[in-house]
Amino acid sequence: MRIHLFAAASLLALAASPAYADAPPTDVSEVVITATRLPSELKDEPSVRVIDAAEIETRQASFIADILTTVPGLSVSRNGGFGGITSVRMRGASADKTLVVIDGVPQNDASSPSGGYDFGSLELADVSRIEILSGPQGSLWGSDAIGGVIAITTRETNGWRANAEAGSFGEVKGSASVGHAEDDWALGASLSGYKADGVSRADGFPEKDGQRSWTAGLNGRVQVGDIVKLDGRVRYNDSRVDIDGYDPVFFTFGDTAEYATSKSWTGFGRATIQGPWGFTHELSLSAYDLQRASLGGSFPSSYTAQRQVWRWTAERGGPADRWGVIVGAEQEDIRAALSTGDRQKAGATSAFGVVRVKPIDGLTLTGSLRVDDPKQYKARGTGRLAAVYALPAGFSLMGSYGQGFKTPTISETACDFCFPAGPSTGLRPERASGWDLGLGWKSQDGRFDGRLIGYRLAVRDQISYGIGRYVNIDRTLTNGVEVDVTARLTEQLTLKGGYAWTDAIDRATGAQLLRVPENSGSASLLWDGERLSGAFTLRAESSQADSDPSTFSAARRKGFVLADLAGGWKINDRVELTARIENIADTHYQESLGYGEAGRGFFVGIRLRD
Repeated sequence: MRIHLFAAASLLALAASPAYADAPPTDVSEVVITATRLPSELKDEPSVRVIDAAEIETRQASFIADILTTVPGLSVSRNGGFGGITSVRMRGASADKTLVVIDGVPQNDASSPSGGYDFGSLELADVSRIEILSGPQGSLWGSDAIGGVIAITTRETNGWRANAEAGSFGEVKGSASVGHAEDDWALGASLSGYKADGVSRADGFPEKDGQRSWTAGLNGRVQVGDIVKLDGRVRYNDSRVDIDGYDPVFFTFGDTAEYATSKSWTGFGRATIQGPWGFTHELSLSAYDLQRASLGGSFPSSYTAQRQVWRWTAERGGPADRWGVIVGAEQEDIRAALSTGDRQKAGATSAFGVVRVKPIDGLTLTGSLRVDDPKQYKARGTGRLAAVYALPAGFSLMGSYGQGFKTPTISETACDFCFPAGPSTGLRPERASGWDLGLGWKSQDGRFDGRLIGYRLAVRDQISYGIGRYVNIDRTLTNGVEVDVTARLTEQLTLKGGYAWTDAIDRATGAQLLRVPENSGSASLLWDGERLSGAFTLRAESSQADSDPSTFSAARRKGFVLADLAGGWKINDRVELTARIENIADTHYQESLGYGEAGRGFFVGIRLRD
């Protein structure tokens, strides 16, 4: 079956490819990225990828994690389908070293042991754009961005739109948004919900573990006079997920009555002022509030985490200008309540700057520097240098070197869940450095482009749980290769492909790091016609090192190949019917060893637009 699926994708691509010569040239506008702090054109930044609203809609995915599975260099692991704890590892770094920001607001959970982010209930309904910055980004975002940054932007709606879908495994989802946008002001709101009966979280058991979540958002902006703009966004998510765990008597892994809840607020308010000497000043306050709990089992627990960031920046120079600069300062305050109810504080004061220059035609140089002064640790500086040089015949040479760090979390410092009780002592921030070097190519008509990147990421003083306490013991190293290919075969048909080879090891033992497949790849055929749209996606992962949830011993999770198909038919400009099939071959697979995933599923829906 795997061979047949690969053959089908190849035949579809070959059948479509002869038509490209007859299609008119495509004027591809330059994509501007903002997660780099200083807005830049995509072609001027190595190791940055963008997933736009068009691809999100065509693939019809429900959650952001479903989209991220096809990005080279990202390893997505989920503790069972339909809302299981979902982690993303970038370039082999552990999941807590991926910083997640929504509308510029950091989201990582300050009350979890490692401080990582759970993607399990992060819906796509109100998302317009995802930017992925691979490699250490400490000079841009401070702590936690060792593996990289995933920056998510929510949508500003002008008019109204609504979606509804239902299908296998008791899945029902819907969303609606309404808004009005003009040059001087905008106001909008969105609401989405998701429900599924699911499958057993522990693989092979009959009990169904479901998921329920809903998300609401509100955004607005207004121009005040000629030089001041005010804008803000707020987003709320509420979810409940059935989970499986361990029998309290025999401590065996299997079906339990446990469930997890989470409620989170995130948002920002910002003033943008056109200042003297061509500088644009921004003053903002962003906030994130998370309340989560694990209930229904023998050891119920609850947690809270709050984060506030005051930020000032001054920026000059547009993405296409010969030079640009941004400087800024931040004050971050973090609070968390742990499983014991104990409340702890953390935070940092930071200053940063980014400079981009184009000294000659075809050459772009970018440098950034940041100093963070955490409350409990010594001040630390991080830097990054990047260069892109355009060569003849559409080729470009690109490379970067960056540094990152991660302060111990509140949970690690307090040693939540440790026995005997008591804090960890002597913990040091984790440190990282990494480089990448790549070659890109883009055809003259813009139809074909590709990129080959090799990289190295080293992490020192990685924090692990030792004998009763957290300690700095590990040194990890990742070497890898990432390949991206896009071919616009016709005006309607696009082929996208990606591949990653990742060699991530613990340098002390030589063992492979957990949940990082050595080989992974994907291919997608995207059709965007006047009436018909569709996507056929093929994704494969090799086996990976993992931990058996029943014995806690080292084991390997088997590799797998999956295929999905989604399509839409526009009845008119306002109404579109949709259908999709997930896991076409009904493959039995596991994202994480021992945890169940869904088989073949069928779903139908409708989209309405103003």
